[in-house]
Formats: sequence, C-alpha cells, structure tokens
Amino acid sequence: QVQLVESGGGLVQAGGSLRLSCAASGSTFSLNAIGWYRQAPGKQRGFVAIIGSSGYTNYADSVKGRFTISRDNAKNMGYLQMNSLKPEDTAVYYCRYYEGGGSWGQGTQVTVSS
Repeated sequence: QVQLVESGGGLVQAGGSLRLSCAASGSTFSLNAIGWYRQAPGKQRGFVAIIGSSGYTNYADSVKGRFTISRDNAKNMGYLQMNSLKPEDTAVYYCRYYEGGGSWGQGTQVTVSS
C-alpha cells in the first residue's frame, strides 16, 4: 500500500499563498489518481481537487481559480498550490491516493487569518 506524507501547511494571512506537498512511496504512483481533501473543525472531510494519471484535473467549486493541483511522477510527489487564501480555507488538508480502498496521509494544518 502506498504511504503518503503531507507537508507545507502553516499560518498565512488572507490573500496569501501556500504550497502543499504529498510525498508517496511505492513504484505504482504514476498509475493512479491523487487528490486533496480538507476537514475543518466540526465538519466532514470534503473534496478539494483531483488529478488523474493522465493529468486530468477537477476542483471543488469553492477553490476553482485559486487552487492548482499538480504531480511529478518522477519524484512520486503531488502538490496543491493555494492562492488567494480565505479564512474559510482553514482546515487540515489530506492527500489521497486512489488505489484499491485508497490511501490517506496524516494531514497538514492550514490556518488562514483574516
């Protein structure tokens, strides 16, 4: 099973940017989609973005035009570039790898201050 480790979270002011990274183990990384989800306090984990093995992308409406998902298969890395951050983007962000039942990372905290 692929192991995932997120990094890059932190505290940023509204309007700022952060880049999240997802490091994956395993030799099959390039074969499946990866995605980003987030969970705010008291809320369910929700979909943010996905990128397929072919590079197809899709985003939640709330982040379209502000967030960009990408991947580097040679490095077994996934990324989420987050621009124009808003306080409502505050959450723990999780990376997901879509193979079998799916693998999750431990999450990285993003806090956006107003």
